[in-house]
Amino acid sequence: MSETTPRRVRVTSPRTVAARAQRVPPAREIDAQTLLGEVYMSSLLRSQLRLALLALAALAVLVGGIPLVFWLAPELSEVEVLAVPLPWLLLAFAVYPFLFLIGWLYVRAAERNERDFTDVLDRS
Repeated sequence: MSETTPRRVRVTSPRTVAARAQRVPPAREIDAQTLLGEVYMSSLLRSQLRLALLALAALAVLVGGIPLVFWLAPELSEVEVLAVPLPWLLLAFAVYPFLFLIGWLYVRAAERNERDFTDVLDRS
């Protein structure tokens, strides 16, 4: 008995173009409102809601904290700056730069969330 290597056999399909699995882009999943699309959208909405609640909490602490400080320390209510009582000065003028800052930070973070979301969609 002689040991010979078996001859190679090439196996081919009678169909020359086999059907390949089509990748569906995540954006199409969202447009078609499939379960996967709902998962993508709910993650974006959850992150945006969390951000909005954080901005709202910062606003509540800032605007609600000023009267609380004057209630806890009533002697501060007697202080006047340029003939304007300090509580009025703070609530009428000093709070606006902080409101602007909260809004600016919120917009930047919301845009970052959306950018991260589109990056996830592009990678998929």
